[in-house]
Amino acid sequence: MSRRRYSDEFKIEAVKQVLENGYTITDTAERLEVHPTSLSSWIKRFELSSFSGTFQIALLKILQHT
Repeated sequence: MSRRRYSDEFKIEAVKQVLENGYTITDTAERLEVHPTSLSSWIKRFELSSFSGTFQIALLKILQHT
């Protein structure tokens, strides 16, 4: 079984659903068909600002359009 790769845009939307919209990690992960641990990891990395500048810039653009 190969590992599934997710785009930065996909991760941004997933993180946004939890942080901005208040959905639970479990519900969001299930709805997006990702493992809850993966989603938790993306959230933690975002909160620690360890994602690349590209990720952060893309997130800011998306948040500005809401």
